[in-house]
Amino acid sequence: MSYGDLLSEEELLALDELVRGPHQASVLLVDGDDALYPQLAAALQGLGLRCLYAPGRAEALELLASRSSIGLLVCALHLPDGSGLELVRQVRQSARARLPVVMMAGDATVQDAVEALHLKVLDFLLGPPDLAHLTTLARNELGTPPEPKVVRRRPRPKEAAVETCLALKSA
Repeated sequence: MSYGDLLSEEELLALDELVRGPHQASVLLVDGDDALYPQLAAALQGLGLRCLYAPGRAEALELLASRSSIGLLVCALHLPDGSGLELVRQVRQSARARLPVVMMAGDATVQDAVEALHLKVLDFLLGPPDLAHLTTLARNELGTPPEPKVVRRRPRPKEAAVETCLALKSA
């Protein structure tokens, strides 16, 4: 007998998160445009974040209810099953009301942006998403470490000359 015989899929997911210990933050990307997801996911996975995808509001709400590890919601304004703003409104009225949200829109009105601000979204990205800005937002919200900077020490001229002399002497 396996756990799958006794527990529902949601219960198995919750148990899995508990067993794994401290969970890694993940980002839920909600966008009806399947072509955009790989670009967004690659940028966020470069930070070590797990990405989940939902093509619409219904799937997003299911994932938000079952995955406590979701620490950031990135949502398109226009979804196949309605408005991204309506999704954010539903999230704000749920147990996940404090979840950070970033909205994306290729075509938005001033009214859309104002409504998003009233719903306390972190940022409203217009046009094609700026991946560098999105990763900075994710890093700030989820506490991922900044990318390490490689510092190379250039040898001083005297040290380089000594190394060359020693190499020639031993040859």
